[in-house]
Amino acid sequence: MSNQIWLNGKLVPAEQAVVSVYDHGLLYGDGVFEGIRAYRGRIFKAASHLRRLADGARAIRLNMPYSSEQLLQAMRDTLAANQRSDSYIRLCVTRGCGTLGLNPFNCKDSSVFIITDDIALYPRKFYEEGMAIITSSVMRNHSAALSPRIKSLNYLNNIMAKIEAIDAGVMEAVMLNPQGYVTECTGDNLFIVRNVEGKAVLLTPPLQAGILEGITRNAVIELARAAGLDVRCPDLTRYDLYTAEEMFLTGTAAEVIPVTHIDGRTIGDGKPGPVTRRLHTAFHQLVAKDAPED
Repeated sequence: MSNQIWLNGKLVPAEQAVVSVYDHGLLYGDGVFEGIRAYRGRIFKAASHLRRLADGARAIRLNMPYSSEQLLQAMRDTLAANQRSDSYIRLCVTRGCGTLGLNPFNCKDSSVFIITDDIALYPRKFYEEGMAIITSSVMRNHSAALSPRIKSLNYLNNIMAKIEAIDAGVMEAVMLNPQGYVTECTGDNLFIVRNVEGKAVLLTPPLQAGILEGITRNAVIELARAAGLDVRCPDLTRYDLYTAEEMFLTGTAAEVIPVTHIDGRTIGDGKPGPVTRRLHTAFHQLVAKDAPED
């Protein structure tokens, strides 16, 4: 049976789920999207994802043709149609079909589609042994050009950094902002652990550095604080990464994955550290238990 795609209010086979070549999402990357996870039939942090989607659409003056409640039901219907309880969900909203030219107001109706499928960003051994990354020469888009908190369909900036990582023989790259501070990787938020006065402190770049406010990032921060960890959000430099005791990445698709090498330098002892392992376990316990949808 073909995978069913929810497209503008209807479930259709994947091979019939098409958008027009005149859709401004295709022509100009004009739209927003969310990557979401379902665990045991529950859509993890659905309310947070739908809120971020609505905020991004509002920020780019894109009319949402469906309410958050309707989109939540649409995701549930798509999961049911494909008999999936554990799944990656891609929810996209494009500006819709218009004319050639940048004017978005020539697009009459927005288009929405939902895909439920498998995703595996990294090999399983990386979660057990850690992975190597690099620092990219491709800067994160300037916040004054487009807010990084908008999860837009235009990911070319991230893709160029991803290409640089692959060319270097690794699968991920850290992107810096125009001021030289650490932001995030091409698809994941970044955390490090530093020893401060004899105790482990969890550090992650602040929103004002130019990062996407990750849903998994926020969940991990909550888990860390609940476990009694000191969590701080200072500006970070490459030096901070090079001298960290631990490093890991978070994201909806990646979940929680350890980093053990960066730019040829070994992080800590070259193995996933105790804080990383603890938060990895806590995250999977969270989603295995009830995968909160709020």
